[in-house]
Amino acid sequence: MVDALVALTGASAIAWIVLICGRHGFWRCDQKLPQRLEVPSRWPSVVALVPARDEEASIAECLSALAAQTYDGAYSVVVINDNSTDGTSAVARDTARANAGKYPLWVIDAPPLEPGWAGKLWALQHGIGALPRGAEAPDYLWFTDADVIHAPDMLSRLVAKAESRDLAMVSLMVRLACESFWERLLVPAFIFFFQMLYPFRAINAPSSKIAGAAGGCIVLKRRALEDAGGLGAMRDRLIDDCALARIIKENGNAIWLGLAEQSTSLRRYLELSEFWHMVARSAFVQLRHSALLLAVSVIGMVVAFIAAPLVILSSPLHEGVLATLLAAASWFAMTLSYLPCLRYHGLSPSYGVLLPVAAALYLLMTIHSAMRHWTGAGSDWKNRSYVPK
Repeated sequence: MVDALVALTGASAIAWIVLICGRHGFWRCDQKLPQRLEVPSRWPSVVALVPARDEEASIAECLSALAAQTYDGAYSVVVINDNSTDGTSAVARDTARANAGKYPLWVIDAPPLEPGWAGKLWALQHGIGALPRGAEAPDYLWFTDADVIHAPDMLSRLVAKAESRDLAMVSLMVRLACESFWERLLVPAFIFFFQMLYPFRAINAPSSKIAGAAGGCIVLKRRALEDAGGLGAMRDRLIDDCALARIIKENGNAIWLGLAEQSTSLRRYLELSEFWHMVARSAFVQLRHSALLLAVSVIGMVVAFIAAPLVILSSPLHEGVLATLLAAASWFAMTLSYLPCLRYHGLSPSYGVLLPVAAALYLLMTIHSAMRHWTGAGSDWKNRSYVPK
């Protein structure tokens, strides 16, 4: 038994050496928009597209922030009411009238969802279809969620980043609320795991095939989207942001993803059940509905995140000194790599020792996601169900 524990904890320690030294520095949390960016000689035209379904509580604040942008180029905002069942449409129209002034802001209604389309992509597609054509078409599209608020200079900084680096896509992982216990436990871990799967430095390197984005804030060259086949090329993707990044990058374009400092989400996760539902609806989609990938993920999560704490906590039972030392080294490396993410979220380093707990919960959510798929339950979001084919 002791030899098995040594092998297990040794594998865990090696895993963290590989992750820290060989996974593109994912843990550094250093990919952010610089404070000062080169001002382009001409500010290109931009249309912000805001898909909104049942966002009555947040749409007014979102649109007010979009209307307050200090952008010097041609800029307008289009809200696509995606068959909301609450007062989203009325609140959006009231807010549009209240903010009438510097930038055009209008609300349109998307038709009923067509089969084969994911809801958010269907709304965005309808919004794009309502835009001017030819010479009047916008240079950039800004996809932003209806529960996100941006600082007044955010659009200028995003476009300046794209223009200065000739990027087809610039995306920000918006800052999530991190106030309740469950948010403090799970939000930083969510960002940490996302960066592990999609290392930002690799995404931002044209030579790397890794592509990723964060759907809450994406500025995208319209022509690059058209050249890649448009949203119709990925119409059924539930993880639409990374799918979009993939088709844009595979078409020979440079993309960039960073952590936001002045773009924040209004959505709250006060209970574990709320977070659980958010993750379980798409976790198995991320694994391409593969039992093999699920098994590999379970083994990898157990070895990297869960084995070391269990070995240390059970050390009085097995008395394996070497196994305990290897487990301590693994847990220390894990905690150390997590500190930049905790610092970014303004949390105490003491939350670092709880990363294995968060990992265990995410693992259970992923298994639950697989079980939903295998039982035919599919994914559901915003009162829509996407049943697996």
